[in-house]
Amino acid sequence: MAEQKMVNLTIEGRAVSVPEGTTILEAAKTAGILIPHYCYHPGLPVAGVCRMCLVEVEKAPKLAPSCATTVAEGQVVHVHNEKSLDARKGVLEMLLINHPLDCPICDQSGECELQDYTYQEGRDDSRYREPKRFNPAEDFGGDVMYVPNRCILCTRCVRFMDDVAHEPTLNVSERGDRALIGKFEGRDMTHPWAANVVDLCPVGALLSKDFLNKARAWELDRTSSICPNCTQGCNVVMETRENQVVRMRPRPNEYVNAFFMCDWGRLNYRWMNEKSRVEQPMVRSKNGLAATSWEAAITAAARALNGKKVFVAASPMLSNESLFLLTQLMQGGTGAFRVAEGEEAPLPGVPDLALRRERAANVYGAETLGFKKTNDLLGGLGQGDVLVVAGEDLAGIDAGAVSRASDVIVISPVLPESATSASVVLPIANFSEEEGTVTNLRGRVQRFTQARQAPGETRPSWLVLGDLLGAMGKQANFFLPSEVFSRLASSHKSFAGLSYDTIGFKGLPVVDAPQSGPKTPIAVGAA
Repeated sequence: MAEQKMVNLTIEGRAVSVPEGTTILEAAKTAGILIPHYCYHPGLPVAGVCRMCLVEVEKAPKLAPSCATTVAEGQVVHVHNEKSLDARKGVLEMLLINHPLDCPICDQSGECELQDYTYQEGRDDSRYREPKRFNPAEDFGGDVMYVPNRCILCTRCVRFMDDVAHEPTLNVSERGDRALIGKFEGRDMTHPWAANVVDLCPVGALLSKDFLNKARAWELDRTSSICPNCTQGCNVVMETRENQVVRMRPRPNEYVNAFFMCDWGRLNYRWMNEKSRVEQPMVRSKNGLAATSWEAAITAAARALNGKKVFVAASPMLSNESLFLLTQLMQGGTGAFRVAEGEEAPLPGVPDLALRRERAANVYGAETLGFKKTNDLLGGLGQGDVLVVAGEDLAGIDAGAVSRASDVIVISPVLPESATSASVVLPIANFSEEEGTVTNLRGRVQRFTQARQAPGETRPSWLVLGDLLGAMGKQANFFLPSEVFSRLASSHKSFAGLSYDTIGFKGLPVVDAPQSGPKTPIAVGAA
């Protein structure tokens, strides 16, 4: 492959060297300079309609839109000189002419680019004294609500539906000061990826009906995580308020999901706020299951497991670390899991990105570590085996099948109805309450971090399993999930050479990752 030609230029007095064909706006980012912009997005085709990103290029006859102007050798670019600032101030004044003073009640307040740039570069007051235009809010279908009074006509939403979703639904209707975003006759925002327009909107014009009036941006705690709702493994930011997950939004990763996530993954977060949780370890006594200390529960579980053949019914929502430790419990036994399935929904404009048929985060990881995918979850449970139920709710499983086990140990956030005969119950954190890694369908290992506090005395699954193995005399206890992963990487060939440091927050493929899927960064839109 021919070596990429580099172009040298100067932006705001800083020397920059970028590949040929890069826009001035993207080149400025490499120097730590953010040029204000609205219509431009790296995941969409360039439109150049907002005129907010105007910069002065020496020897050019007029200001240039930096989103649509490619770099040239020796260019000298001024972003914050008087000429560029005056142009952007004029653009902001025009955008605010009909924009309502909705900031105190707008869901976008605190994360609004119009707010930010007006405060940064706009006028102190308005010269406009006439009445503002008004249009009523409109339900666009799906999870999308449109507030036309706040719209700045950047057309990001139109371009996403046209060029990325490949389902033309939106358009710019009317002309002049009457222009607004409209829908084509008979169309609604019900595409499986349509809610991405809410993330793309730089102002409060397109809102999520699910998140409407739920929280202010500054009230949210944000955590880098992975969407647990299918095997694609989209990178997300998990947002919580008062220890409840209230929203998930896509986090860019050019190897997995570009800038997007599907509506199913986005809206399917309430299970992580489950109220009917086991909050204390329990051991069976004469009067049934009774709360006890962690030490007593771990000792009782180790006593039940020692010297016995173990069958593990695991959940594909568990991390690689937890599944690895479960394999150490089997003692000649086996493990199985089942996974809910649904219709696959690709995003046509992005290669190899789809809502996948298998609706769990770590199906590939479970299979790599030796768990068998099956519809008959307890089919491998032998008469007299010890059954370990790990994160699985046993929904639809007959209590008679469970009765084949000589003993039942539940290691789960909830107590399944079919496993009320358990002798020991060890409560563990769910996906949003602990740290770990999962492996997506292309064999990419990705980290997720804790977004909320687990209830009661609940502990992370890797910690519980590590303590249990320690009580059984199989290994020393672990103190960090990274230590568990290091043991996994050193003992399993697929994970060889990986560590939390090398994985980072973009992920890395396992050694024997499937050959299908992108090996280079996904190129979409302007990229």
